[in-house]
Amino acid sequence: MAARAIMIQGTASNVGKSLLAAGLCRIFKQDGYRVAPFKSQNMALNSFITREGLEMGRAQVVQAEAAGIEPCADMNPILLKPTGDSNSQVIVQGEIFDTMNAAAYYSYKKTFAPKVKESFDRLSAAYDIVVIEGAGSPVEINLKENDIVNMYMASLAGSPVILAGDIDRGGVFAALAGTMQLFSPEEREMVKGVLINKFRGDLSILQSGLGQLESIIHKPVLGVVPYLRLDIDDEDSLSERFSVKQEGALVDIAVIRLPHISNFTDFNALGRIPGAGLRYVDHRGTLEGADLIIIPGTKSTMSDLAWLRQSGLGEAVKRAASRGTPVIGICGGYQILGKKLKDPGGVESGGETDGLALLPVVTVFEREKTRARVRGAVAPLTGLLKDLSGMEIEGYEIHMGSTFFEGAEPPPAFLEISDTDTGRRRPDGCFLPGVYGTYVHGFFDAEGVALQLVKSLCASKGIEYKAGPETNFKTYKEQQYDALADSLRGSIEIKKIYSIIEEGLG
Repeated sequence: MAARAIMIQGTASNVGKSLLAAGLCRIFKQDGYRVAPFKSQNMALNSFITREGLEMGRAQVVQAEAAGIEPCADMNPILLKPTGDSNSQVIVQGEIFDTMNAAAYYSYKKTFAPKVKESFDRLSAAYDIVVIEGAGSPVEINLKENDIVNMYMASLAGSPVILAGDIDRGGVFAALAGTMQLFSPEEREMVKGVLINKFRGDLSILQSGLGQLESIIHKPVLGVVPYLRLDIDDEDSLSERFSVKQEGALVDIAVIRLPHISNFTDFNALGRIPGAGLRYVDHRGTLEGADLIIIPGTKSTMSDLAWLRQSGLGEAVKRAASRGTPVIGICGGYQILGKKLKDPGGVESGGETDGLALLPVVTVFEREKTRARVRGAVAPLTGLLKDLSGMEIEGYEIHMGSTFFEGAEPPPAFLEISDTDTGRRRPDGCFLPGVYGTYVHGFFDAEGVALQLVKSLCASKGIEYKAGPETNFKTYKEQQYDALADSLRGSIEIKKIYSIIEEGLG
């Protein structure tokens, strides 16, 4: 029997569709239903590797966690990973399809519709409810002809639609009314109600506006969701984490905000440790005072390396390292720390370029992408991070290219890992005094690792770390999903949502 479906669309990007969908997934799970998330097309540089070694967007990973199930690529059959201003790598059902410019993709994407249906049908057969998320605005009238993610998907799934608007940015009534106006009559029939998201203030002041809105759009307001301050992973670079500044922190951790930064959720665990000041920097002067510098992953390593040089941040990182400030590079950041990057096949920009030369490694880009879930432990380290040695970690690799050691004697490994599918043990990354590189995303999430790193940084400054014990990360995330569900239950007409699901589009 096919699952029932409900779809959350939004008046624009970043109105909170992903979080609302995650909250509904949690509520349905709590109520005893088998529920799965779905988004036919996602554009994001924050991606994830499934246990099968397939790639998908992190938003659906978060929603799957909220639903209490293992993420799978069918939940996000098309993932677009921007490689520049006009090109994106196109991932279909977890595998690289091609790199395309916008015009080529829009003329081609309707051919992906059978894959989208195939993925949705598999989920529909396995679950009771599928919570579908739209993308951007569903009424971009110049793009609707080739839509495969908003009303096209709702029709394909036979799913009623709830339209969400963001009141925090202002103009929510115009956004909701205007979106409804631009729908075709048939599309308007599919919308069963609207939500107002990210509300702050006195709800009584809003009430008269809600009544007027309902009389204009002839749809009920199903709830007003408060502005939620929850610690749940963000989907993309619109993340508010980039502008957060923490005052009075014991240690200062600076993450370089590369133009094509990817998988910045790697560092959320560090930001959760009491006393850790985590900030994102994009000017050379902002590195002053950092106790740890991290160069994160990137979708365009050579381009971002050129930006590091042009901005002066590359030299600033090298000067900081020479003064003893520890530097960690992850994935593309690890490649940047090496001596040279070579791209003979034009996987990125072609040619070759010098890296920051803080590690004795050379990277050669290749068209085949490495995708693997891994587990293992931190290798024996020396220096400031020596107390991390032996700590168990798990995470995933996702990169184009191979990195080789240059010289007679290779430097020691940073991690010792095993692929989860093969179990084969191997070294990963390397380190020299004060400089560390690895291909593994997510290793800070392992229990105790982020806390120990902060303790080590404090010790290097002569500070005794006295904060309480670290909360188990998995337990903490479960608490956040439950808090999200509680907030939605208190602000949305959940019984009405169930009635809408039950009635469908009939």
